[in-house]
Amino acid sequence: MRRPAITPLAAAAVAAALAASCSSPGATAAAGGEEIEVALITSTSGPLASYGEQYLRGFEAGLDHVTGGTGKIDGITVKVSRYDDGGDPAKGVSLAKRSAGQGVRIIAGTAASGVATQIAPVAAQNRILYISGPAATDALTGANKYTFRSGRQTFQDVATAQRILGKQQEQQEEDGGGKGGTGRKVVVLAQDSAFGQANVAAVESVLGTDGTTVSSVLAPPSATDLTPTATKVMAAKPDMVFVAWAGDTAQSMWTTLDQQGVLDAATVVTGLDTRAGYPLFGRARGKITLFAHYVPDATDTPEAEAVEEYFGKKGWKTDLFTPDGFNAAQMVAQAVRGAGADGDTDAMVKALEGHTFSGVKGENTVRAGDHALVQPMFQARFEGDAPKVALTVDAREVAPAEKKIG
Repeated sequence: MRRPAITPLAAAAVAAALAASCSSPGATAAAGGEEIEVALITSTSGPLASYGEQYLRGFEAGLDHVTGGTGKIDGITVKVSRYDDGGDPAKGVSLAKRSAGQGVRIIAGTAASGVATQIAPVAAQNRILYISGPAATDALTGANKYTFRSGRQTFQDVATAQRILGKQQEQQEEDGGGKGGTGRKVVVLAQDSAFGQANVAAVESVLGTDGTTVSSVLAPPSATDLTPTATKVMAAKPDMVFVAWAGDTAQSMWTTLDQQGVLDAATVVTGLDTRAGYPLFGRARGKITLFAHYVPDATDTPEAEAVEEYFGKKGWKTDLFTPDGFNAAQMVAQAVRGAGADGDTDAMVKALEGHTFSGVKGENTVRAGDHALVQPMFQARFEGDAPKVALTVDAREVAPAEKKIG
């Protein structure tokens, strides 16, 4: 059901809440009632700036939705402060510590896995609720009592790829061809970063079974000439190449893989990128198997309708990490409802553990045991210039194994 359009006055209230930035303690007295501050720490500069902007827009739409345009949860004003970490772990930690020192009770973000893994311990040390995202590293699941996530994690990406490839293999065997798992060689092509290394570990744990061998080719994140990298991949003679790549060298990477013959020599699987990245696949798009965290217009949930309505008014388009920001706002609302005006972090944690809610991409469950966000995933296929959902993968099929909270 589409919620009623908000009034200009209500819209102004949300805009004011989103633009605010001050250092008052978490749940404090404000004019006309209580307020709680949320520090959004993510990249709005650096190589992952577009991811951060998508997240922030998603959060804005999510806060509008959960507050009915008022910027308030149960009469408590949600004050939002935005900070740019630039993808730098040291800067992210500094911002998190400063927020803690100012009495902020909730931190959300960031786009960079290397930053998120450094903020998580700060949250534990200061007993602050940390809702991470879109950072995908598996290390954040079960990191500590106070760390949650609003997006997917690397395991879910790889498990989705496994389901897609399994279905393709079944079809090939029915058609009288295809090669089984025994003896298969998988090469992970990634950047030598926290994100890339997490993908290597996940592929080894998920796909490195039944006689399949997994190796990796890791490129320096700053590399611009990727011909040597592609040559190494080709030399490994893989049956499958799992590509985990982020940043502005994606177009060069895909062009190089195509020029070096990798796309014709092996099954190549990767995640759907952002809208800006659609053209970057170039001629390679028809040769790649795509798993997807999110595909625009993939669902018709009330939240998907709400975000499209809000973005339409702003002249924005939903993108890969829109759901992460929207989820984060929904989780903030749940936490605030659980803690009330006191802003007690342990009460927020209790309110979130086991919480199931409808989101932009479908039903999400915050797993109580380790705070993994169990969620559906997708296979995408390009139809013309736009990707469409080819397969929706049930959340339970790609749920990571439960960990103990550190």
